[in-house]
Amino acid sequence: MQLLHLALKNVLRSRHRTWVTIAAMAFAGCIMIFYASLLQGWLRSMERNAVDMETGELQIHAPGFRQDPDLYNVIVDAKGVIKRASAAGFICAGRLLGSGLAAADENSTGVSIMGIDPGADDLVTRLHAHVQAGRWLSRKENNGVVIGSKLATILAVRPGSELVLVSQAADGSMANDLYTVRGVLQSVSREVDRGGLFMTAAAFRAFFVLPAGVHEIVLRRALRSESLTAATGRLRALFPNLEVKNWRQLQPTLARLLDLSNVSLVILLLITYAAVGMLTLNAMLMGVFERIPEFGVMKALGFSGSRLFGLIVLETVIQVAIGAALALVTGVPLALYFSVHPLDFSFLLRGSSTIAGIAFEPRWYCEVTGHSVLLPVLFLFGAALTAILYPAVKAAMIRPVAAIHHR
Repeated sequence: MQLLHLALKNVLRSRHRTWVTIAAMAFAGCIMIFYASLLQGWLRSMERNAVDMETGELQIHAPGFRQDPDLYNVIVDAKGVIKRASAAGFICAGRLLGSGLAAADENSTGVSIMGIDPGADDLVTRLHAHVQAGRWLSRKENNGVVIGSKLATILAVRPGSELVLVSQAADGSMANDLYTVRGVLQSVSREVDRGGLFMTAAAFRAFFVLPAGVHEIVLRRALRSESLTAATGRLRALFPNLEVKNWRQLQPTLARLLDLSNVSLVILLLITYAAVGMLTLNAMLMGVFERIPEFGVMKALGFSGSRLFGLIVLETVIQVAIGAALALVTGVPLALYFSVHPLDFSFLLRGSSTIAGIAFEPRWYCEVTGHSVLLPVLFLFGAALTAILYPAVKAAMIRPVAAIHHR
């Protein structure tokens, strides 16, 4: 208690210097809490766009399909696989994949065709909620298609327009039919935007003359608390003869980008708090040199070097605690505000933009988590306590006689 009383007295002695130091800590902490929350929200948005809009958390394919996407290489017992995966705690949807040529008036281009079951796929992905114009697919209308945003521009079509689709069917015949554009998607990914065309699974089977099987099964964990790695391992053990991959393995570039973004947060924290540490070091060094005669008298009266070291550290802890509290009081409400009112950068972008092939959202929301709040605070304490080591050691090693006569 005596040490705490002395520390509080010393902190309040030079109030101007103390509050400048605390204000610098609080400002840095507030900005870093906001930045960490903003980065967390951006990372979650990128992951959500990759997982919820197209890839799903996990995918199952027949062996070799991803290396050579063959129309004939299907998962034969798709219903059995989906039934077993559902019983194991996964939400599943089968997909059919093909390619062809789409034409409207005098415009034509190659397209990637995906046949889906709207009811099942809507439980795994959120493509149905990402329609920019028109409507999503319906089981009741097999002549409708939904296309990517850039594909709509290339073909010069909009909801209600007609387009001709041409390809080769599974039986070797020429597949061709006329379809109506039901909807146009917002930006999803480079591939979907440029050439994505979605139709119902029934329409796909009729067009390609493919009566059974699916090319891929997209899955989502029913229990989100289970780690993605554990879920992948469990699914591989369940289907050893099929190829099972999670979204990080399917999109390694994006996964590395998200991992590096987390590292960039730590680097920025180190750079920012290095400046705070220098300010703390300067303030405490000034305080130590001003009080050298006082420290000499204290040691002459029996105040040990270790207690003097603890006194200097305790003074710093008090200032950092006040600075951290102010950072939390200002930084958390700021981040919470922008978690509802996003920063809108759409004026900087023309059309759709992608990063690592995934749609880049121009509206950035903060996401306040324990990680985004506690990490800046812990770094603040770490930087300040590291900076105070030298002044504290110097004070502890002062010789009483030399210190008393110090000028």
